[in-house]
Amino acid sequence: MLIIPKRRYHITTNSHHRFRKHKNLIENVVPEKPEQIWVSDITYVGNRQNPMYLALITDAYSKQIMGYDVSSSLDVSGSLRALKMALKKRKYKNNVLTHHSDRGLQYCSNEYQDALNGAKLNCSMTESYDPYANAVAERVNGILKGEFIGYKNKCSLQTMQKLIESSIKTYNEKRPHFSCFYKTPCQMHNQNKIKIKTYKNKYPSKHVFTGI
Repeated sequence: MLIIPKRRYHITTNSHHRFRKHKNLIENVVPEKPEQIWVSDITYVGNRQNPMYLALITDAYSKQIMGYDVSSSLDVSGSLRALKMALKKRKYKNNVLTHHSDRGLQYCSNEYQDALNGAKLNCSMTESYDPYANAVAERVNGILKGEFIGYKNKCSLQTMQKLIESSIKTYNEKRPHFSCFYKTPCQMHNQNKIKIKTYKNKYPSKHVFTGI
């Protein structure tokens, strides 16, 4: 309640590139178990003195953050480190897993696509600029910045990395979610019986379903 949200817009997606783009494979799909769909995104967490970017991979069913990386660049290496962390933390390795993202250069790059292919993950991408097309990832970004990090941090990269690590641990282990019937992401990730709550977006014609 002490944090005063302050909207700051920083472009982290460059979809105008020559690399291959993929179809949206998760439209109208409501995940029924953990490690069925992962959503990924990059968000800005820095300041004028220290530009910083947070790459996240979140399980769409449990809302558990599986992988993350904080760096001072939008280079693909940060997204790759987040992906490698998520793959290392996989618990249900026999599940068919779809990786969903926007059409940013990082996710379409040869390096990232090779990593997805090597891990045998299906690749899905948004096909519009509608934020609801990747709503779970956008929501997790908002929770971390609005409830944990704040919008006025002027810390160094090293301090931000420690802050993100602590925040994600608290988020995964202690922060309940409405869509998970007020269970924490870790609790949800350790089972597959609960059917998550979903909502329709405000544009009914697009039929995008997700959960918060």
